[in-house]
Amino acid sequence: MSAAITLYTHPWSRGRMARWMLEECGADYEVEVLQYGTSMKAAAYTAMNPMGKVPTICHGDTVVTEVAAICAYLADQFPARKLAPPANSPERGTYYRWLFFGAGPVEAAVTAKALGLLAPEDKRVMAGYGTYDDVMNTLEFAASYALARGGFLCGEFSAADLYLAAQLNWGMQFKTIEKRPLFTQYAKPIVERPACVKAGALDDQLAEQLKTEGS
Repeated sequence: MSAAITLYTHPWSRGRMARWMLEECGADYEVEVLQYGTSMKAAAYTAMNPMGKVPTICHGDTVVTEVAAICAYLADQFPARKLAPPANSPERGTYYRWLFFGAGPVEAAVTAKALGLLAPEDKRVMAGYGTYDDVMNTLEFAASYALARGGFLCGEFSAADLYLAAQLNWGMQFKTIEKRPLFTQYAKPIVERPACVKAGALDDQLAEQLKTEGS
């Protein structure tokens, strides 16, 4: 890849997942750290990402936001890393299914649960995630399915595993996702991958640096 990649992030954000994906790809990338409420909302950044949130990646003239989209995009940009099933493979459907289940129902339900804003019983039909229990039970189904296939949703590690395992690990750590044995069995080996450990260490170092600069 000739074009440079820039990751706009904050060390305590979903940008940690994007950095992990960049490390899995073996990508050369630069990091631009943005601060909540200030540089994230500045005109220079919102011109790229009107949401004023992180992460965002810029790859040449291409701007990609949303973690699942970043993961899918990078997987296709680095095919030698085999982080997505081939486009004509039956596994591609499985890959998309769980990647976007994580981006849709999981993200919505877990956030709503954390904020005490789950849909009331008489409005659940309007919620794309149904109920929180529906989402947890479907996550358990996904974990069981992956474990039966050697630990991965598509039979081999993919960006879908990265995204779902990161959500499970983060959610269980901060108690927005209930701990279930299958969640741990599935996620633990994935978040112990060298690329994840390296990305986490880099973000932790960055967080300490920001703390020092702010003191």
